[in-house]
Amino acid sequence: MIRIRHIALLTGAALALAACGQNRGYQPLFDGVQFRGGAERLSDDRREFAATARPVSRSLEGAREAARFQATKYCIRNFGSSRVDWTYGPDDAEDALQIEDDTLRVRGACTG
Repeated sequence: MIRIRHIALLTGAALALAACGQNRGYQPLFDGVQFRGGAERLSDDRREFAATARPVSRSLEGAREAARFQATKYCIRNFGSSRVDWTYGPDDAEDALQIEDDTLRVRGACTG
């Protein structure tokens, strides 16, 4: 009886710990703002991608970092490295940024 209870407690603890690593709904804040966005490949070469972050109107600096985050996440997930060769990126001058419909779009290629 005690043995079954210990097994049940250990199983429950293991499941609880496993669930901690599965925080799929987590969205980090950038400059205190939650941004929506993502990244997608642009061609048959999966290294080439575009990443987005919105709404830019809430914080341009936050949108820059959110787009960088999406790009980094894409490259790590697909190639195991965070290195990016930017075509147009989050560090470009403000007047060179690709902003349309309150969405910042960056483009690059994973190099790792």
